[in-house]
Formats: sequence, structure tokens, C-alpha cells
Amino acid sequence: MKLFVGLGNPGPKYAGNRHNIGFMALDRMAEDHGFAPWRGKFQAQVSEGKFGSEKVILLKPDTFMNLSGQAVGEAMRFYKLDSVDVTVFHDELDLAPGKCRVKSGGGHAGHNGLRSIHQHISPHYDRVRLGIGHPGHKDKVAGYVLRDFAKADQDWLDDLLRGISDGASHLAAGDSGKFMNAVALRVAPPRSSTSKSKPAKVAPPPEPQTAAEDDTRSAMQKLVDKFR
Repeated sequence: MKLFVGLGNPGPKYAGNRHNIGFMALDRMAEDHGFAPWRGKFQAQVSEGKFGSEKVILLKPDTFMNLSGQAVGEAMRFYKLDSVDVTVFHDELDLAPGKCRVKSGGGHAGHNGLRSIHQHISPHYDRVRLGIGHPGHKDKVAGYVLRDFAKADQDWLDDLLRGISDGASHLAAGDSGKFMNAVALRVAPPRSSTSKSKPAKVAPPPEPQTAAEDDTRSAMQKLVDKFR
């Protein structure tokens, strides 16, 4: 059994925030793969289902971001899971928008949700880092993550969430490589081999030589011929 945790803040006020991309990823999985309806449990919203033969619990904490670890720890103890059975989906300032990386263990890099999870279950869990970009200065971070994605972000955001959903079964099976391939096929699909390429430029044919250029007669011979 695996526990997939999406990070975000509860309530409609925050639903479209950049900070809630973890919630968005789990919502897409649940919808695409026919998971059970969400229900309240463990100070969180929980949905259960399967990816192949692997049972997976999806969990979105109902606590605010900086208390996320409470719900994660409670669910982990109830299902008798180890921290290595947990995968957390979260926003990542240090990745460009639309980028996705899988990481095992490590620090929390100042992310309040990860900081809380560290405190409750240890740092030894997997993360799926979902790039949202950086506002350019640390003083702008709080306002940036708590603002909704812009309209211009919707295309790459939709591709990223669909890719995560496509690859979720591989992630549940422990194959992060195949998961990343599934994401890449959505966010950077290969060019079709049937696409038309631009025709190569062809050099124009040489100008035909004029009769004057072929004429080897002397001036006197030309004059004689003219009056013949």
C-alpha cells in the first residue's frame, strides 16, 4: 500500500493557488482513475483506489500547510506504513513552471508543508516536486505562492497534471523513470515524423549564355556578315 499526499491549503479561497498544485495533482488522479469519493478522515480528505494491483490512499490535509504533517502521520500510523511508503506532491519554487522532478529524502528547503512532515514522520519519504517558478525575490514568495495561477499558465498546468495522472501507476509501482517518461510525453511530446518540413532552398539555374557571349567573330567579320 502507498500513501500519496498532496500539499495545499483547504477551502475554495485557496483552490486555484500555486501553493495548491499538490491538491490539484491528486484531484486529477482520483478523477481519471475512478477512485472512491473524497471523505473526511485523519484531519484530511481521503480517497482510496488502485493503480494495477497496488492499493493507494490519496490524502489532502485539512490542516493548513504548516500543519500538514499531523494528517500524514496519523494516516501512516493507522495503515501501519513506513515513511518510505509515502510520496508527497508539492509546489517547488526552484523549478521552472511545468517542470517535474522526483526526489527521495533530503531537506525541506524552507517549504512549510515539508517542514511539518519532517517533524512528524522523518525526512525519509519520496517527493514529486512540481515547478511553479520563483517571483525573483524572497520577500515576494509568500504573496506569489498564495496567488492563483495566471490564465497564461493554464496550458502547461493542464499538461503537467495529465502527465502526473498518466504516470501515477508507475510511481505506485516504484518506477520513477517510467513516471517521468509519462510526464514528459504530456509536457514535451515528440514531434510527429509525418510533419511537413520546409522544402530545401534550391539554387536557381545558371542564366543561359546569350548569342553575343558565344560569338567569336572579329569586328571586321561581323561588319562583313551584316551586309551579306
